[in-house]
Amino acid sequence: MKTEPPCGVLFFFRITLIIMGKISYYTEEGLQKLKDKLRHLEAVERPSISRQIAEARDKGDLSENAEYDAAKEAQGLLELEISKLKDVISNARIVDSSQLDTSKALILSKVKIKNVKNGMTMQYQLVAENEANLKAGKISVESPIGKGLLGKSVGDIAQIQTPGGLMDFEILEIGR
Repeated sequence: MKTEPPCGVLFFFRITLIIMGKISYYTEEGLQKLKDKLRHLEAVERPSISRQIAEARDKGDLSENAEYDAAKEAQGLLELEISKLKDVISNARIVDSSQLDTSKALILSKVKIKNVKNGMTMQYQLVAENEANLKAGKISVESPIGKGLLGKSVGDIAQIQTPGGLMDFEILEIGR
């Protein structure tokens, strides 16, 4: 009897294949976090799931063992996550912000912007998608605001399509 992998595994696998091979730019700190996460998954999570599978296998008939099925599915998802992280790390490039042009908003730039409509000012650092953390003021270069700011200079007006509609932001400062 042939069994199909759970639907979630196939979906995750397809998404993983689509994004593999994409070069991403990181700070040294961001790349180190990815490497630490990979080490944790391989050294802690993988052995833990292996123990869960062994324990479930010891409980008898595998054809009706939900614990075994759940552990095997978790193992598959973990291995896909490990594979994805390895691919991201192998395609990662470290950006040295001291070598970047400060006249334009680029990855790792700290950009101070003003909402033209209401006068509110904000400061963001443009980072890779995996390093984005809005609470820390770090937005992804893949986000609508990040894409809209890339390549802009001080004094430029960036028109950005947001979920709330088209917004205009004036670039006040660019730094590293």
